Amino acid sequence: MRRPGLLVTAFAALVMVLVPVLADAKPGGGSSSGSRGSRTYSAPAPTQTAPNSARPMERTATQPSGPQQAGGAARPGMPPQAQPQRSFMGALAGGLLMGGLIGMFLGGGLLGGAGGFAAMLGMLLQVALIGGLIWFAFRLFRRRQPASAMAGAGYARQMEPAPMGGAATAGGAYTAPARDIQVTPQDYQAFEQSLIEVNAAWSRRDLKGLREFATPEMVGYFANDYRDLDARGWRNETRDVKLEGGDLSEAWHEDGQDYATVAMRFSLLDATFEQASGKVVEGSTTERQSSTELWTFVRSGPEERWLLSAIQQTA
Repeated sequence: MRRPGLLVTAFAALVMVLVPVLADAKPGGGSSSGSRGSRTYSAPAPTQTAPNSARPMERTATQPSGPQQAGGAARPGMPPQAQPQRSFMGALAGGLLMGGLIGMFLGGGLLGGAGGFAAMLGMLLQVALIGGLIWFAFRLFRRRQPASAMAGAGYARQMEPAPMGGAATAGGAYTAPARDIQVTPQDYQAFEQSLIEVNAAWSRRDLKGLREFATPEMVGYFANDYRDLDARGWRNETRDVKLEGGDLSEAWHEDGQDYATVAMRFSLLDATFEQASGKVVEGSTTERQSSTELWTFVRSGPEERWLLSAIQQTA
C-alpha cells in the first residue's frame, strides 16, 4: 500500500508551495499596490536609494487606458472598483471541488466504500498541488516581469538620511500633461511621519487611523490583507520603524493634485503571530529587518495633508 506515502508527499509539497505566499505581511503585503495618477503604469525614476526599477503595479484602481480616454483613469483617492477578485484560496477551493467530483467518479462514487474515499482524497490533493504550483509559477512570473520604461531621465537628487530633508524635483519627459513641483523639507518630514504612522495603525488593525494617512484605495488593500491574515488565523505587527535614508524620485502636479514618489530605506521589527497562541510564525520580535520601497503620496493642495496612494517594491 503505497498510497498513504504518496498522499503525505503531495501534501508536504503543497505546503512548500504555499510558504512563499505567506511572507511579507507588513503594510503593502510585499506587493506593488495603489495609484500614481497618469504615471501609475510608468516606473518611477531611479534614485540612489532605489537604483533598480520598481515592480509594476499588481493591485490598482487606475485603468490602463489613461485619463484622456472615456471615463478617464480612476483618481488615487477613490477605492478600488467593485469587481470581486478571486483570491488564491477561492480558486483553490474551486479546484478542490472539481477534484472531489473527479475523484468520486474515478473512485467509484460516494458509495464506493473506503477505496472510493481514498481515491477521492488522492485526487483532491493532486489537484490542489497542481493548482498551487501553477498559481505560484504565475505569481513568480509577474514578480519578475520587467518594469516599463523608466519615467524621467537621470537620478533624482539624494536626500539626507532621516529625518528626510532638502528639496528636489525630478526632470523627465512625460506624455501626460503634468508639471514638476518643488518638495519642501516639511513635506519630507510628513513622508517620514506617514511611514511611522501607517505602520503603527497597521499593527493596531486600526482602519480608521489608516484613513488619516492613506487614500481609500490603499485602505481597501490593507483591509483585504487583514482578511487574508485572518483566514490563516494570523496577525502581523511592525514595531520600532526607523527611516535610514531616502530620496525623491519625482514630484509633479496634474489634474488639480500634487504627487510625490519617494524612495525610502527603513528598518523595523516585523513579526507575524498565530492569533490563538500568540506564537511567532514568521519574522522576529528581536531581529531587525531592512526594506526599500517607493511610496507615492498625493494631496489636493499645498495646505492639505499628504496621503499615501501607492507602495511599490523594488525589483
